[in-house]
Amino acid sequence: MRLRVCVLACALTLLGGFTAAGTVSAAPQHNQGLTIAATPNPVIAGDGVLIYGRLLGPGSGDQTIRLYHHIIGQRRGYSVVAVTHTDGAGYYEFIRPEGLVYTNRNWFVRGPDGAHSRTVHERVIALVSINPSTTTTDTNHAVVFSGHVIPNHRFEQVFLQQQIGSSDEWRTLRSTTLDPRSNYFVAYRWRRPGVHDVRVLFKGDARTVRSASDIVTVDVEQAQVRGFTINSSSPIVPDGGSVTIFGTLDRPGTMKPQPNAVVQLWGRTPDHRFQVLADQVTRADGSYSFNQSGLTTNMIYYVATMPGTQPRHERTARLYQGVRDLVTMQASSNSASSTQTVTFTGTVLPDKSGRVIALQLLGTDGDWHTVELTVVRQDSTFQFTWPAGSPGTNTFRARIMSDEDNVGSASPPVSIATMAPPASALPPAS
Repeated sequence: MRLRVCVLACALTLLGGFTAAGTVSAAPQHNQGLTIAATPNPVIAGDGVLIYGRLLGPGSGDQTIRLYHHIIGQRRGYSVVAVTHTDGAGYYEFIRPEGLVYTNRNWFVRGPDGAHSRTVHERVIALVSINPSTTTTDTNHAVVFSGHVIPNHRFEQVFLQQQIGSSDEWRTLRSTTLDPRSNYFVAYRWRRPGVHDVRVLFKGDARTVRSASDIVTVDVEQAQVRGFTINSSSPIVPDGGSVTIFGTLDRPGTMKPQPNAVVQLWGRTPDHRFQVLADQVTRADGSYSFNQSGLTTNMIYYVATMPGTQPRHERTARLYQGVRDLVTMQASSNSASSTQTVTFTGTVLPDKSGRVIALQLLGTDGDWHTVELTVVRQDSTFQFTWPAGSPGTNTFRARIMSDEDNVGSASPPVSIATMAPPASALPPAS
């Protein structure tokens, strides 16, 4: 099963006549003499678009083709943005380079003797960034999320959302309004500890479609127990990694260290009960430490004094130790032409069969943006196919979200160089 991201159906019919050679009030009625196609569609804001087609009939070689566009939301009609000539067989192509297409728009082309194409409705995914003030906090402190939406959507709303379970469903935690520069700031405090995948969503408008930021993972710990602390040397480790659980114990009711006290490390995985993992005696400064290795699933720890060795039995707050999935991905080729489809394959460890995984594209803003979703197969492998699209170099990665057992992770990036072939070699346009 594969879910395409942000693909919207559009039923706009724009009728009207020409008012000038360079500007028209609306797209003309399509006739059968000129075809058009655009790729990719939808496109990440700021990325390039390849527009191509063919002039049909005799005498179609070396003819002038004009590309018109209309930017959705603007009052002005269609205007010419590029001019080219057909090759000997009537084929043409236009390359709209990076940095030009940031909002929804319509394309059509016009040729000689009144030939004109259908109208292509190009949809654009906004660039939504997210920057947390910290990715590790406790239940006493809020995290401030900030970011930016490109193009400018000042005074519109964005929504801070948290993933539900291991699905691609999201729950809104809080919303805020973009400022005049299209920036946002929103704070949220979790009252319960745990690991949370968070994103910011822009729901879309006439100018751009529904768009979401990359996912950030926030590790929320229970607030420390005064006088008996617990910490991790690395709150989130890779699959198979090691960690040191450490802290200090004070004498009851004082701020003086408690030496020579027997303490026990308790732990459990998400599906099991707590059990004693190790014990030791605190050092002269009241400190303790336990090494844990070969971690493959999230753990919950706490440290307790052994009953009978203290005036009263004490224990620390619970510590949530995350273990990241290991994601790898390869491409069928590191170069392709616009006529080709690139296949990405990969593996997730430990087993994540049935989980949702995303193909992400690095945008011109330097952030990752989800372009396709699929489900991990029974052997914990996955596959994406992606049309190469417009010329240039695109960088991809696979990103799996967190679940109860593990913290989500991303594969190392894979770059694909795309080259535009002759227009005659492109897939048929309509």
